[in-house]
Formats: sequence, structure tokens, C-alpha cells
Amino acid sequence: MTTTSVEEYFNHGEGGSTWYRRTRSLHSRAGALPVVVLHGGPGMAHNYLRRLEDLAKGGREVILYDQIGCGRSSHHPDAPSVAWTVDVFVDELDALIRHWDLADGFHLLGQSWGGMFGPEYILAHPEAPIASLTLLNSPASMPAWAAGTRRLLEKLPAHVQETIARHEADGTFQDPRYQEAVGLFYAQYLCRVDPMPLDVEESFAQLDADPSVYSAMIGPSEFTITGTLADWTIADRLEAITLPTLVGYGEHDEATDSWLPFAENIAGARVHRFDGASHTPHLERPEEFDSVVGNFLSEHDAN
Repeated sequence: MTTTSVEEYFNHGEGGSTWYRRTRSLHSRAGALPVVVLHGGPGMAHNYLRRLEDLAKGGREVILYDQIGCGRSSHHPDAPSVAWTVDVFVDELDALIRHWDLADGFHLLGQSWGGMFGPEYILAHPEAPIASLTLLNSPASMPAWAAGTRRLLEKLPAHVQETIARHEADGTFQDPRYQEAVGLFYAQYLCRVDPMPLDVEESFAQLDADPSVYSAMIGPSEFTITGTLADWTIADRLEAITLPTLVGYGEHDEATDSWLPFAENIAGARVHRFDGASHTPHLERPEEFDSVVGNFLSEHDAN
């Protein structure tokens, strides 16, 4: 039996059109606030987070969207790399929140890169009626992320490390042997579900079709960070965030311990480790994920 309704729209702005999807429970619960979901990447479309729509079964609305430059939103592959900054996505989110008319309040949930610019949005817009913040598998510092992925890389077999090092030195990132080696890293530290879920494959396919945002902001790979985010950190600004906050990470997460400043510098932040999971616990530990995140959202819904 269908328990939710789904509607898809575009919001048209100066930077292009942003596609979004609103999933509503047919049995809404009094006081349950919408949750706005920020996907990762940057430049990796929402598909791999589609399972989060299950949160609507608890009686709330779930809003997913493709950030500008990926998925079904406007693409700008010819934009100069320096044009892709955190502010672009903060401004896009602000326009969407005003468009959605969420004045009665909402929860903000960011996964990976989404948990990086989500706090940036909060600092830029302290007036926003946000009831809670959920940060999943997100670094508070890009240099810390890069150091962590390098440590994880050293745990892989020597021939895998050699393959990645050789092709990164040569700049041959599209070589099938390099892609295969990176795939082994992902199987350990990005998603440990085998075979890789279709939703994840779809997001990767869209990233492969247009890697311009990822390349501009990250660089050629998870290990070689040369883009506009290379020096990004929010660790020294987190004390200004006073929202109820949940920080989640996987035991084998490629984010390693780069999330720690969120837990240490946001007063009262709650931390949850998903044992056995990596960077996508919503897929690797779905029941535990729904319980932990769903209960946290309900705890901070409107009275």
C-alpha cells in the first residue's frame, strides 16, 4: 500500500534551474517538520540518497534536490573552476528554502559534502528557522579529509597503492586500471554493500557524465585534493552553531576522523557510530539509520 506521495519540480533562478523532489506522508504527524537533504559530491546527484525518503513514513516531508551543476539541475561545464565556491551552494539553498516557504521550521540534513556547506548556510543565515542539524559522514576540514584518505589508502594491498600512485603521477585518471583500483577503495570505505546499490551506481554515472563541479572543487580524486575546497575548513567557526546536532559516521568511513570538530565544537552535539558501515550507513545499516536519525528528528520537531 502506498504511504507517500511524490512531486517533482524545478526552481528557476539566476544561476539556472534546480530540480527538487518532495515526498510527503499520506498520514502526516502533527508537529512533524520537513527535512531538507543535502547530497554529497560535490557534483554527485541525489540518487544515492533516495532511501532517505523512507523518513517520510514517520509522518514528515522529505525534500531532496540536485545541486546546481549535476543531476537534473542546470549544468555549467564551461564555467571556470574558480566560479565553483561554497557560496554558490549556500545561495542556491537559501533561494530554495525561501521558494519552499519553510517559515514554520525544518530540519537540515547533510551527507558528506552536504554536511560541509550545510553548516556554512547556518552561519550565513542565522535567521533560518532550522530545528535541528544532522551531519553524516562529513569532514569539518578538507585537509583533514585528505590526510585521512591517504591513511586509508595505505591499508590497501601494495599493488593497488602503486597503481593509484602511478596513474595520479601521470594524470591518467581515466585509465581502466586506475578506475579499478579506486573501485577497490570505494568498496572498503565508501559503500560496503556488494554489489553496489543501483542508486549509488546512478549517482556515479551522472558524475562520470559531467565531472566539472567535482573536478573544480575537489580535483582528480578523493586522494589528490587540488580544487577550490583544498584548504576549506569550518572547524574554527563551529562554536557559533547552537542548534541540536547529530553527527554520524561509519566505522570504516572514508571521512575517517575529520568529523571530530563537529562533535567537539558544537555544544551538546550527539555522536553515533554505525558499526560495520563506511561512508553510506543509510544503505549499509538501513534499519539502524532510520531509527537513529528518525528518532533524533522526532525529538526536535515542533511542539
